[in-house]
Amino acid sequence: MLDKLFRKKDVATILEEASRSNSGLKRNLSAANLVTLGIGAIVGAGIFVITGQAAADYAGPGLTISFAISAVVCVLAGLCYSEFAAMIPVSGSVYSYSYATMGELLAWFIGWTLILEYLFACSAVSVGWSGYMISLLESWGITLPGQISQSTFYYDNGQWGLTGSFFNLPAVFIVAVVWALLMGGIKQSAFINNIIVVIKVCVILLFIGFGLSYIDTSNWTPYIPENTGQYGHYGWSGILRGAGIVFFAFLGFDALSTAAQETRNPQKDMPRGILISLLVCALLYVGVTAVLTGIVKYDELSVPAPIALAIDRTGEGLSWLSPLIKLGAIAGLSSVILVMTLGQSRIYFAIAKDRLLPPVLSKVNSQTGVPQNATILSSVLTGIIAGLFPLQVLNELVSIGTLLAFSIVCISVVILRRTRPELNRPFKTPFSPVLPLLGAAICLVQMIFLPGAAWVRLTGWTLIGLVIYFFYGFKHSRLR
Repeated sequence: MLDKLFRKKDVATILEEASRSNSGLKRNLSAANLVTLGIGAIVGAGIFVITGQAAADYAGPGLTISFAISAVVCVLAGLCYSEFAAMIPVSGSVYSYSYATMGELLAWFIGWTLILEYLFACSAVSVGWSGYMISLLESWGITLPGQISQSTFYYDNGQWGLTGSFFNLPAVFIVAVVWALLMGGIKQSAFINNIIVVIKVCVILLFIGFGLSYIDTSNWTPYIPENTGQYGHYGWSGILRGAGIVFFAFLGFDALSTAAQETRNPQKDMPRGILISLLVCALLYVGVTAVLTGIVKYDELSVPAPIALAIDRTGEGLSWLSPLIKLGAIAGLSSVILVMTLGQSRIYFAIAKDRLLPPVLSKVNSQTGVPQNATILSSVLTGIIAGLFPLQVLNELVSIGTLLAFSIVCISVVILRRTRPELNRPFKTPFSPVLPLLGAAICLVQMIFLPGAAWVRLTGWTLIGLVIYFFYGFKHSRLR
């Protein structure tokens, strides 16, 4: 029984399946496309949404330290991702890597966790998009009724309740728009993403450049607020918890690795795309956080659109920038939803190819090269969750799922180096096993600092996944 549960998929078999002409996916992505896809996925909710909540609830101005900690961890994980993405350039990301190193059951577990990660990331960013769109509409004199502009449920201090709203219509709307774009094919999606990335990076640089003049340094005092007596609420425990929460912001390069099978030269371009996009985004995050907490006192930033709030606080001085910031945020968050939905659909596609999920999800449109059923499922589930649930709950689930995925990638590199040293590795993680193990250890420490409720929800999600595996996946697995 144990042999069946932990049977591994041979790397040569994975590569052979991916290279077959009938695989359906088309290799249309260049190195430049990968960098912009990475920036498109990373720069979004982390800057435009999560910074405010994490500063207000956990770290204060010291959130810049939280971002720096997460960036270091992401570089370590990014090196490990690069090794795998160059060696096994297929859809599925960590799921496919785990199948080759740890066996089917653990591959299913991480695949199911990746679904959690992408599903709730798409939903969280859609809720953030809704906040900026509502703010922009209000600046134009248009107010949406409360019954269709908020999540159905709220969550406060461990208590659930109803907001009185039917659902969050703007959040559902953007999910539908992204679905329509993705159904046109990866080449079209990448082109639209390139345009959006240029827009939002320009807007972010404008905010940093002009916002420097409006910083009130007293807002940075104390830089690390004194702990309130509650674990994770300010102080150094708050900075570490903040690092775990904002880890959500760096999810993009994981999504980038899911597109390896659609890349022209994955052995060279995937490592470049992952590492370049990661370093650029880390610098932008730290810069925006410093300016944001300098303009607005950290305890006032727990809002869906914190940068819009900062611009409004500057008064007439930057009033001209306000609509640009909101438009840039809306465009930027749109690209994140686009890349995350793309990544989510490729996870379904990869798992369904192995028959651990129904094979109908691996069907690829012959004209567009899009796994259409997987894309439809991704969009429907994202729309439902984005319409019903608040941002805070979604953020915590995404962060714990991301940290778990990163730690498994780091550990998998060490395992595969020992079990399959003969494999061709176009890119090698330096100083192995020290750097991979260090990356895994820091990821696990950050998970410990996340709220207990996030662990409870992760446990519940895992149990649901195990039920699906043993009642469906185990019986239908292609490996058997």
